[in-house]
Amino acid sequence: MDLVNHLPDRLLFAVPKKGRLYEKCCNLLSGADIQFRRSSRLDIALSTNLPIALIFLPAADIPVFVGEGNCDLGITGLDQIMEADQFDNVEDLLDLQFGVCKLQVQVPADGPYSEPQQLVGKKIVSSFTKLATDYFEELKSQQAEGGASANVNVRYVGGSVEASCALGVADAIVDLVESGETMKAAGLKAIATVLTTSAHLISSKTPRFPEIVQIINQRIQGVLAAQEYVLCNYNAPKSIMAECLAITPGKRAATVSTLDKHAPGEEDWVAISAMVTRKNIGGVMDELKKVGASDILVLEISNCRV
Repeated sequence: MDLVNHLPDRLLFAVPKKGRLYEKCCNLLSGADIQFRRSSRLDIALSTNLPIALIFLPAADIPVFVGEGNCDLGITGLDQIMEADQFDNVEDLLDLQFGVCKLQVQVPADGPYSEPQQLVGKKIVSSFTKLATDYFEELKSQQAEGGASANVNVRYVGGSVEASCALGVADAIVDLVESGETMKAAGLKAIATVLTTSAHLISSKTPRFPEIVQIINQRIQGVLAAQEYVLCNYNAPKSIMAECLAITPGKRAATVSTLDKHAPGEEDWVAISAMVTRKNIGGVMDELKKVGASDILVLEISNCRV
């Protein structure tokens, strides 16, 4: 990491070095045309086409390096930003919409607990001690209003949190859950969700290279839009244009062009092009055909700026 001190003219971009976010981040960087080569033995890589140095860090450390250090940009989970208590020190630029999972309260499936309120004063284990403590402190304050009171007991465990109940060190755990299969295999069930999280692009509030931060932000927005949308092109009589535009309003607006008539007295036609969400395109094409549109084509968007 001493190499970082010798990079005064490069934006420092912190990304997860391993785990569930690493591969997705690499794909995102490729889509944003941030080209680099990373040696398997180094946690830093210089971009070959932009004045950027990629710093590979544990996801939990990234909010601190961006919020309080010299990193201009970072990608990490919303849960990690909140656990590090760095929202006041960073700009939350984008929800990247991958790495989606839930931070949940899990208890033994055959145990006596069915409500999180029952766990106030019990032994809780988590690698998210701040979020877990804040959650149970809130439950404690609600109980105190009714005359009950108990101490919140949250202990830190860095790995294999799901084994804590079976090994007798916890009555419940607070941990990230994606599919839930691991928790089921450990004999656990969810009784509450603390938060839903995903990967976010964050920046320093005082970046050293604000113009590059803006460029990277725009590029990543374009990559996300290209993943979410396709381009729908079709022709329609001008008389049904209003109906067609109601079906395909576009991301911001549709593009409409007048077509030349091929014969005197022929009805005016228009060509319409609009971005449509990928998940809805089948139904949109059916609706367009139903109202009288023709020559309906769907094109992939490899990249864009929105």
